[in-house]
Amino acid sequence: MELMTKVKNFESHDLLQAQEQLWNHIFVYLKSMTLKCAVELGIPDAIHNHGGSIAHPELLAALSLPPSRSPHLRRLMRMLTHSGFFATRRSPGSGDEEEEEEEDVYLLTPLSYLLVNDNNSLSLSPFVLAMLDPYLVDPSSSMSSWFRSCERTPFQMVNGWGFWDMAGRDGKLNRIFNDGMASDGRFVMDVVVKEHGDVFQGVTSLVDVGGGIGAAARAIAEAFEIRCSVLDLPHVVGNIATDGVVEFVAGNMFDRIPPADAVLLKWILHNWTDEECVKILQQCKEAIPPKEAGGKVIILDVVIDFNLETKSKETQLLVDLLMMVGCGSFERNEKEWRKIIWEAGFSDYKIMPVLGFRSIIELYP
Repeated sequence: MELMTKVKNFESHDLLQAQEQLWNHIFVYLKSMTLKCAVELGIPDAIHNHGGSIAHPELLAALSLPPSRSPHLRRLMRMLTHSGFFATRRSPGSGDEEEEEEEDVYLLTPLSYLLVNDNNSLSLSPFVLAMLDPYLVDPSSSMSSWFRSCERTPFQMVNGWGFWDMAGRDGKLNRIFNDGMASDGRFVMDVVVKEHGDVFQGVTSLVDVGGGIGAAARAIAEAFEIRCSVLDLPHVVGNIATDGVVEFVAGNMFDRIPPADAVLLKWILHNWTDEECVKILQQCKEAIPPKEAGGKVIILDVVIDFNLETKSKETQLLVDLLMMVGCGSFERNEKEWRKIIWEAGFSDYKIMPVLGFRSIIELYP
């Protein structure tokens, strides 16, 4: 009764606004699913291949969809347009002269340009498909059960194996994940190479630890003529041939990292606990020369709350939950980064918040 009294004390406008916010949180997952649908159907590619704009009937045909799906496609595009993935304008349709109807025309936006695959090495479509794969999405629906369990992660509770063990056992998950990470690597390294290349000044050799199929290492090698290698697990790099640009080394970063002037850790440490990160960083420190000789570790990762805009903070918090669900790890603020950096024996560090919600962190031995 007391609760009802308190609720009634709120203005109707405030209660309706609260209900609207609640509904938005309930159904916001559909924004992710419409994005996944657009990528799987190839909508960004279809618009791009049509010169950057396409009328609704032409899009339906380009996607080889049956005419009965026309009204449903229109509703999908309405949501995607509202979300900023596409823009629209109206143009005359193909009706008779007396009663000619206007037709929706869809155009690409900066968001959807990031999803075009047509010879676009910076496409993030593989990342979308990796992050929205049921393997990664389904465990999030079991978080409440996980909180009451003894399992390390919701992913392990649902799938029976931890994420990294499952990736080693399931070829499909391994391929989807590595393709997604490669697309992110190409995209972020394009920015790093163009705008922050001074990070690699004086570096003649670099090893990309956990570098997957070598997208980031290749971008560095080609831009700066640095001798680059990738260290990753055998199931990731075992079948990749060295092509003279990047060398692939099968191994485990907890055991040994090949020697180089610099070690790159792109989106690696947030996958691991503090204790595990200290072990990884100690191996990195063993692999590089002293600070006076130019040795350093270059980290591309999240630093919570470090000179951020509001939207970037929300992205960081969402990625933090992704780490909790998938790997049992977390995103760190500067204090938490400093803790593992000192414990690993490094003498100094520098944080540069220049990659949107991520930062470049340099560690010096």
